[in-house]
Amino acid sequence: MDIIDLSLPIDEKAFEVHHVEIERVSHSAGVKKFNRVIMGKTLAGKLEYLLGKRIIKPSDLPDEEFLSLEVVHSPVHIGTHLDYSFHYGSKSEGRPSKTADEIPLEWCYQDGVKLDFTHKKPADVITAGDIEAALKKIKYTLKPLDIVLLHTGADKLYGGPKYFADYPGVDVSAIDYLLDNKIKIFGVDTMGIDRPYRFMLKEFLEKRDPKLFYPAHFYGRKREFIHIERLARLEKLPDFGFKVICFPIRIKQTGAAWSRVVAIL
Repeated sequence: MDIIDLSLPIDEKAFEVHHVEIERVSHSAGVKKFNRVIMGKTLAGKLEYLLGKRIIKPSDLPDEEFLSLEVVHSPVHIGTHLDYSFHYGSKSEGRPSKTADEIPLEWCYQDGVKLDFTHKKPADVITAGDIEAALKKIKYTLKPLDIVLLHTGADKLYGGPKYFADYPGVDVSAIDYLLDNKIKIFGVDTMGIDRPYRFMLKEFLEKRDPKLFYPAHFYGRKREFIHIERLARLEKLPDFGFKVICFPIRIKQTGAAWSRVVAIL
């Protein structure tokens, strides 16, 4: 059995459009933080701390070290994650949208199929016809609950500005095709399912047509679906014959949730 990691990290050193910060408290600094937090719970303790008193000293601990601590300040859309209908709008299919902690777990452990779209250019979209052609090429017929992975190769740009500017989008017709075949989750190795701003926003500002602005995301208001963004290393997978596991981290009432997505061969 081989396990292939299909996930990108949350990395404060990578180029991102949203602020990401990881506060890293070292083993030695942890002693100071422990005293400050515990003693700071009362006014008397705060005063004693300021006067130099400590309830735990480095010499009290093995190797004079406490526990490390990392505090992550990050949007849920950084790193590999699942988007659900609350991200797309307050309502989906006429009902209140569902949040990521409501994603049925049985949908997140299913057979996977990889479709090759590495020939697509950044200004392009992946259409229903493209999906049909890719399935025909690998001689595969979709079945309910398959997790469909759209391989563009854009993950190789991760870490720099081009990751946010050079990738194809997903057309609404492709989403319809997958949903009509009872697919609940599909994934992309790009930072989003809509085209980059340099194409999408430019066309919207020129024509002022609402259908040109975030069409794939906003389609989640009409039809409910889940998609995975920021996958990686899809080239390591066969076309089919593997399982995908994409359980979302259980965060209350968010439109997306991080996931350590893996494939099992």
